Amino acid sequence: MTKFDYSQKPWWQFAYEAALEALEDAKMTMSDIEAIVFSGMSSAAGGEHQTHKVSFLSDLFKTNIPIIEVPSVCGGGGAALWTALRLSGFKNILVLASEKLVDNQSEVVVDWILSAAEKVIEQTEGMLFPTQNALLWQKYAEKYGATMDDLALIALKNHQHAALNPKAYFFQRPTDLEKIKNSPIVSSPLRLMDCSLSVNGGAAVIVSTEESDVKIIGSGFATDYLLTFNREDITHFKATRLAAKQAFEQAKITPQGINVAELHDAFTSVELISYEDLGFVEEGKGNELIKSGKLNLGGEMPINTSGGLKAKGHPISATGLAQVYEIANQLRGRCGERQVKSPRYGLTHNIGGAGGSVTVHIFEKV
Repeated sequence: MTKFDYSQKPWWQFAYEAALEALEDAKMTMSDIEAIVFSGMSSAAGGEHQTHKVSFLSDLFKTNIPIIEVPSVCGGGGAALWTALRLSGFKNILVLASEKLVDNQSEVVVDWILSAAEKVIEQTEGMLFPTQNALLWQKYAEKYGATMDDLALIALKNHQHAALNPKAYFFQRPTDLEKIKNSPIVSSPLRLMDCSLSVNGGAAVIVSTEESDVKIIGSGFATDYLLTFNREDITHFKATRLAAKQAFEQAKITPQGINVAELHDAFTSVELISYEDLGFVEEGKGNELIKSGKLNLGGEMPINTSGGLKAKGHPISATGLAQVYEIANQLRGRCGERQVKSPRYGLTHNIGGAGGSVTVHIFEKV
């Protein structure tokens, strides 16, 4: 994984640096890789517009192996990993994602991001992603009695974790509860500190049939309607529940068996709702879980030890693989000050759009 920041490297340099670290960690070279699965915002316009990325990567890595592109916006990294796990006949597969998202005027970047949502009906009514998630949160809070103070605890936790992560945008830049609670309103009631920040970066994973000390024992993927308000229940993400069910059934463990997890906290409200959708706590009790302290470093099941999208940064397609990077390092005991004590099972949860596509992966230290 590269550092997540605003450095103005081209997208392919982020991909290259992340791939080199993965190869070095696996003690492999590109000659050992038999296929590549890549995820990026292929529809993005701008100075680096390149739709034939698979051929570009062939040139970059000097290889003629199969290269597949799997775009799924914010859920691209997780979808690429899910795809790689289902390719047969390959010994070693490089799963790769990178993004140079922040390199243009804000309105251009916003337009790229909004291409992940419904443009004809919802966006003409002002349904940008912060507004969409604010409305979902309003309905949830009304139904279950949760408050903005609960969300502030999530932001605080993730910033505390990011301050210990050298590759996070907010490394060594902790914040406090007062700043979080008094940050500007973005879309009422969500504040600036409830929203993740767009950054540039890349991440890579090598999936191998060779023996490893970390195994993927569960892999779930589900989708839901693009029109948010056509869904059965707008206070929860059905796709998360379905993907989690698949992953836990494959892994043959329960949600209570997870020791450390990386959740898709594009907004603090999404993290809280996901506690319930993933089965960590019963419906309507997510606020009690964050107030318990169990999810902080030193707790029973730390969540977003990397800082999450909220404080590590969110480079769209690379996010899902950055989650895997954190969990693999946690299971291997490599996380220094933010290391969880002797974890055996880890989980990653990656969302595309506002719950439109979701992957859940479960990892075991063996």
